Amino acid sequence: MDLVLNFPEHGFHLRFESQSQRLRLIEVYDVQRLHMRYATSSIGGPNITATFVAVYALFGPTFPGTFNMKRCVYTLFYPGLSFAFPIPVQYTECCQHREAELPLEFPDGTTPVMSRICIYDSAVGGGVGVGAPLKIALPPQLPVGSFYMEEVHAKLAEELWFTGGGQHLLFGASPQDVWAELGRPCGIHQKQVDPMVIHSASDPKPRTALCGDYFYNYFTRGIDILFDGQTHRIKKFVLHTNFPGHTDFNCYIKCNFIIYVPPSDGGEELDKAAYADGNQRRITANTKWSEVQGLLGDGGRAAIQTQGSVSNPFGPTFVYGYRNIALEVMKNGHIATVTLFQSTM
Repeated sequence: MDLVLNFPEHGFHLRFESQSQRLRLIEVYDVQRLHMRYATSSIGGPNITATFVAVYALFGPTFPGTFNMKRCVYTLFYPGLSFAFPIPVQYTECCQHREAELPLEFPDGTTPVMSRICIYDSAVGGGVGVGAPLKIALPPQLPVGSFYMEEVHAKLAEELWFTGGGQHLLFGASPQDVWAELGRPCGIHQKQVDPMVIHSASDPKPRTALCGDYFYNYFTRGIDILFDGQTHRIKKFVLHTNFPGHTDFNCYIKCNFIIYVPPSDGGEELDKAAYADGNQRRITANTKWSEVQGLLGDGGRAAIQTQGSVSNPFGPTFVYGYRNIALEVMKNGHIATVTLFQSTM
């Protein structure tokens, strides 16, 4: 289903394709609330009645539209644009078999008033109108060379592999290695305190909560990379799904990751050729928590992670740890982030 951002005060909403999170359709459902402009002329708004005749005069000749008999709506199409006009029941017969008669007028001399506008990629074949035809609006083609939503493959405790550009990042790589592979990070964040130290009381090595580790943030790839503050080597990868309702939503582009999970007996090694094998056990950015449990087993008790009720109105998330991987899960069962690391035992 689409991710929909609704703006009721302005009478329109934005429809995003759920997996790629890209805008595919702008739908204006209250043309009296939104004042729009085409070239130098206005259309819609509280003081302008957008009639069929006015729309046709402004946008010019086009092919005959379609009439939805069930909904009593006539839709007029232009490249990347459609206008919907409700038709009174007593005039529905006037809209049938009248392909040569535009602009549309009723026998009493009146003309329909526009109720809805759809704006979409002009490359979409066919007309995007009310009801089921809304589904044919697709996001436009990405420009050549774009790495948006490229697949990022992961082998637990070993590496990340970017299919778009062919880059590889291994655990233990240096900051110079990361710059050479991914370029300049979008941000660098110092990790001041390690909040998990208190859970390591059984560790014989003395540890402090103060931490010199630091992150490279690649917001445009949906990835954070954590370096050890002393050795300056990669110790963790954090992959973000950018799911709505999470505190970091819209800070990161969704990482289109595929994490390959070896069999529970650990008897099968995954080589690079196995990346393309669709039969492998894997976790993706769209995998639900219940499916993860089917692959990794019971996650045990979860650590509760919250940013406070004021800054996080959606409530806490739950972090489940396994060997070489930890998953932050939202209340609705969707994965928010995945952290990859190398287990010491």
